Formats: sequence, structure tokens, C-alpha cells
Amino acid sequence: MFGLGSSGTATAIALQDGGARVCGWDDAAEARAAASGRIPLRDPADWNWDVLGALVLSPGVPLHRPVPHPVVAMARAAGCPVIGDIDLLAEAAPRATLVGITGTNGKSTTTALLGHILEGAGRTVAVGGNLGPPALALPLLGEAGIYVLELSSYQLDLIDRARFDVAVLLNVTVDHLDRHGDMDGYVAAKRRIFRDRPDGRPQTAVLGIGDRVVGGMMDELDRRAAWRTAPVAVDRPLTRGVFSIGGRLFDAGSPGGAREMADLSAVDSLVGAHNHQNAASAAAAARTLGVDVPAIAAALSGFPGLPHRQELVARIGGVAYVNDSKATNGESALRAIRSYDRIYWIVGGLAKGDGLDAVLPELHRVVRAYLIGSAEDRFAGEIGGRAPVARCGDLDRALAAAHADAQADGTPGATVLLAPACASFDQWPSFAARGDAFRSRVRAFAGGAECRR
Repeated sequence: MFGLGSSGTATAIALQDGGARVCGWDDAAEARAAASGRIPLRDPADWNWDVLGALVLSPGVPLHRPVPHPVVAMARAAGCPVIGDIDLLAEAAPRATLVGITGTNGKSTTTALLGHILEGAGRTVAVGGNLGPPALALPLLGEAGIYVLELSSYQLDLIDRARFDVAVLLNVTVDHLDRHGDMDGYVAAKRRIFRDRPDGRPQTAVLGIGDRVVGGMMDELDRRAAWRTAPVAVDRPLTRGVFSIGGRLFDAGSPGGAREMADLSAVDSLVGAHNHQNAASAAAAARTLGVDVPAIAAALSGFPGLPHRQELVARIGGVAYVNDSKATNGESALRAIRSYDRIYWIVGGLAKGDGLDAVLPELHRVVRAYLIGSAEDRFAGEIGGRAPVARCGDLDRALAAAHADAQADGTPGATVLLAPACASFDQWPSFAARGDAFRSRVRAFAGGAECRR
């Protein structure tokens, strides 16, 4: 086992519990120290590759690009298979139903929502993967069990044996090009979710066809005998699959024509067209798995949402405070921006390649942008004269200024929105730590130096 983060450690322990002989390693001394005493540690330079059955690789370790990690090159030179934890789960629970959910944006919400629907319908379900518990920390399920797995492109790169009964692809936009080399490499990783089962068991693809790349994949899958496709769309009626119009969700495959399933406009945890697509995708997967419409509707209305994904933290003086710290690129920030009007927008951090290009056409919704982190100068230039900006440096100052301005506004419907369009690592260890700080400081509003306007 190479890579001893949460998924690697869970994988190594599960393999040991199953009777396998395991040795593990991580380049980081801290990870090795955390695993010491639970997993036998041995430097790969000392591994006997002649007796190893497989190299199990943590998803974070480069498999192909920018260059394969040296341990991958060692395995390939020895003819040793390189696999991941999703393959091991599929092998350990061959009778369970596997649902895989991927996409550049929205996969966590869709995964959690589908799990919530299935639990509400009384199904035996385990939810994890890239979200929540690692795959091999989940319980082993039998024939009645359903695994709902969020899958990153890194995890999909490692899949060789696993095949999905239901595969959900939401969208594909620019991301992780440092890992996959270019968009072709990134798309190829996402496409691996649609590998045919060798036993001929039927497979269903749930596809967000508003996305050009995904729409092209539907055309391809419709020509493959193994797959049935279930399209999903927003503000566009369909003759099959699931769609939403004006926040109302419809099952297009109902006898006698489209049947309304739910009204999403009153669900605070599913605000915006992108969340309507997430809900439609989860509903389409649930229908494929035999859940009836009333059970889906009940689950949607009671969905609590996920932390850091358009999380409504509070309403104070008529102003909504929304934590979307998970919006770490321009496309994901755009989805939040489109969901509100009169936005006091906290934005910045460690910029990715796309910058704010996606958001710029929607800046008429922004009353003022409060810039933080290492992207402050860059974003001030990108925003230009499209919206007023305040250079704040850090989250404390930005939140204090945005709070003061929004409370003084007095216009109904104002929103203080943390949607950074950036990674957090210049100032925070993770997007979750950044979002946790926002949540706690909404109530405290720590002061500090004023922003420069």
C-alpha cells in the first residue's frame, strides 16, 4: 500500500483484516508516523517485487502525469498490477449494486442526496469514496446492498476491475490538468466510469446532457449494447429521464407523460440551477434503482445539505450568509453566483488556471467583491470596473466589511457569499477549515484593519 492518508490507511487495515499480508509506505514522515503500529512499514526500495500480488495506490499519488511516481515505475518494471481501493471493494462485495458518481462539480451533493433518498426508502446503503468514509472503511454489503460512491478523476484513473450498475456523470469542465496533462486526459479519466460489465448485467448511465462533453458521451453510450441512458436536464423538457423547469422536478419516463416529482424552490439546501441538476441526477438514479416518486419527493424536501456547499449559515437582519468554501474554481463559484442577487462576495485564495473567466458575465449580481489571499491582485485586475472591489487580505477583514455593508444595505434578498473560486492552501489547510472559520465568524464578526476600497 503506497500512500497512507485516510483512504490508504483504511485500505491497508481492511486488507490485513481480510487475511492479506500488507506492507505500506508514504513519502510523508507524518503519515508514516500516524500509521506506525497499525500497518507494517517498509520503504519500497526494500520491497520484494517478485512476491507482491499488487501495488495498491492511494488516489493522490501520480499514476500517469505529470510523471508517474517512482513506485509506479517500479511496479510496472516488475510486472506488478497497480490498483486502487474501488477495485478492491468491488471484488470484496461482488453481489452488491455499485453506483458511481462523478463530475467536475456537484458530485458530493449528488452522492449525499442519492444516499439520503435510498435511506429514506428503506434500502441498505453505504455512502463514501471521495466523500465521507473511504471505500474500504464501508461495511461489506450483500445482494440487497447498494454502494453510492463519489469518484474523483484520480480514483477513476486507478479503476481496472470495478464496473458500475449505475454510473452518473454530471459535467466536465477544466480541472486537474496538472494531474491529467490536458482536457483529453481528464475526459478519458471520467470516461472510465462507463466500462462495460463482462457478465452482461444491465448498466445505466445518468448523464447531465446540458454539458457538451457529457452529451457527446450519451451519443456514444446509446450505441453500446451494455448501457441504457437516462438523460438529465435543467430548464429543458425531455421525453425520457428527469428534468427540472423553474425549480419543479419532472420524471419524463412516467406513463402518460412527464410527472411532477417535487418543487425544489422551497428547499434551502438545493438553491440554484446546478443544485436542481444534482437533484434531477439523484432522482434519475433512484428511479433506476426502483425508488418510487413519493419517496423521492419526501427525501428531497428533507435534505439537510452538505457543509461548505452553499450552506446557509444564518439569516441576520434579512441578510443570508452562505458558506460555499468548496467552490474552489471559477466554474463552481459561477454556480453559486447565479443562485443569488445582491451579493456581497468574498473571493480569493490560491488561484487556479481558470481564474474568474466563468464568473465575469454574472458580476451584475455582485454589489461588491471582497478580495482575499494570494489572488487578490490578480482578481482585482480581472474584475476591473465590472464591480466595486475591496482589498481585504484575509477572511476576518472581508467578512467584517461584507457584514457591515450588507447590514447597511437594507435591500431585501442580500447575501454575504463565501465562494472563493480558489484553493485554500495559501492561508488555510483545506477548504473545510476555511468554511468552518466563516461559519463561526458569521456570529462573531471579528474586527481588524479595514479593507482598502
